[in-house]
Amino acid sequence: MELAQRATILTPSLTLSIDSKAKAMKAEGIDVCGFGAGEPDFDTPEHIKAACMAAIESGFTKYTPSSGIPELRQAIADKFLADNKLAYKPGQIIVSNGAKHSCFNAILATCQPGDEVIIPAPYWLSYPEMVRLAGGEPVFVQTKEENGWKMTAEEFENAMTPRTKMVIINTPGNPTGAVYTAEELAALVDVAAEEEILILSDEIYEKLTYDGAQHVSIASLSPQANHLTITVNGFSKAYAMTGWRLGYLGAPEAIAKAIDAIQSHSTSNPCSFAQQGGLAALKGDQSGVEDMRAEFDMRRQYMVGRIQSMARVSLVPPRGAFYALVNIGKLGMNSQNFADRLLSKHHVAVVPGVAFGDDRTVRLSYATSLDVIKKGLDRFEQFCQTL
Repeated sequence: MELAQRATILTPSLTLSIDSKAKAMKAEGIDVCGFGAGEPDFDTPEHIKAACMAAIESGFTKYTPSSGIPELRQAIADKFLADNKLAYKPGQIIVSNGAKHSCFNAILATCQPGDEVIIPAPYWLSYPEMVRLAGGEPVFVQTKEENGWKMTAEEFENAMTPRTKMVIINTPGNPTGAVYTAEELAALVDVAAEEEILILSDEIYEKLTYDGAQHVSIASLSPQANHLTITVNGFSKAYAMTGWRLGYLGAPEAIAKAIDAIQSHSTSNPCSFAQQGGLAALKGDQSGVEDMRAEFDMRRQYMVGRIQSMARVSLVPPRGAFYALVNIGKLGMNSQNFADRLLSKHHVAVVPGVAFGDDRTVRLSYATSLDVIKKGLDRFEQFCQTL
C-alpha cells in the first residue's frame, strides 16, 4: 500500500516518544523524574469544570456553529481587546480544537505549495511539520544565545526570498522561554511589511512571564501589523486545560473566513460543552492564573540557579512559558544520545534539542513539583559529571 507523500515526510514527535518511554518505565515501578511535560501539573479550576458539567447535564451536547458558539467568540474578542489591545470582531474569531489546530488552520488557509515560511530556531517542533503538510517549505533561522534566543530583524530579512509567505513568532516561546519586547517585535513588523509577509503569532504562553517581562501582541503595534497578523491563543496553558482541546485565533476577515470554511469541512465545531468551560475560564475568577504563574516562577528560579551552578552546561534564563533550554554542547554528545542515556542510566526524562532544531541543547520543563525538580536536577548533575 502506498501512502501519501505528505504523511511519509513527517517526523514523529520526540516529546511524545520520550514521554512514552518515561511512562513505560514508571509502569515498571522505576522512579523516573520527568522534565518532558508540556502541560501544567495543576488541575483545571473548579468553576471551569462546573460550567462544563452543567452544560452536559443541561443537554448542551449537540453541534455548534463550526467556528464556535457566538457568546464564546464575543468573550474572546472582549479578551483580545482588554488584554492585548486588539479590536477583533466576533466574526474574526475562530474557536478550534486547541491552539495547535489553530496554527495548522492558519497555515493551511494561507500557504500554498512552494511557499516558504520562516521559523526561528529553536522552535516548537510542530511548526515545520504543519508547513510541510500544507505543501510549504520551512526556512529556519538559527537564533543566538547572546540574543536571548530571539530572531533579529536583520536575521529575518536575510532569510527572506521572493517565495517567503509567512514568518512564525512564538512569544513567550517554547522551548526557549524567550519573550520579545515591543521594540524587537516592531522591528520584525517593519521587515514583514516591506513585502507583505504574513505573521503567525503564537501567544499560548502569554500569561506565564517572569522577571518583569511583559507580553506584547505583535498585531497591536500598528494597523499594518494587525493587517498582516494571525494571533493564536488558547486555554491549555493559562487555565490548565490541555486535554480540553480548545484554542482560538483572531485574524483579518478574509483569512478568518477561509479558516472557517476549512474547519467546517474538516473537524466542524470544537467540543460543545468544552466551549462552555472556555467561556467560564474567560469570564470567571482569574486568580488561579496568577497563583499558577507564581508557582512556576518559584520553580523556575530554583531550576535556573541549580543549572547555572553546574559546570560545562549553560542556559539563558527563561522569562516566559515553563521550560529551560540547557546547552550541553561542551559535554561531547548529541542531544538524542544525551537524553537516551540520561533516561536509561539516571531515570531522568528530558527532550533532546534536535527536536527543536538545535542539537546542542536539551529542554527541561518545570511544570512539575519542586520535589521532582530537586531530585531530577541532582541526577542530571551527577550524569553530567560522568561525561
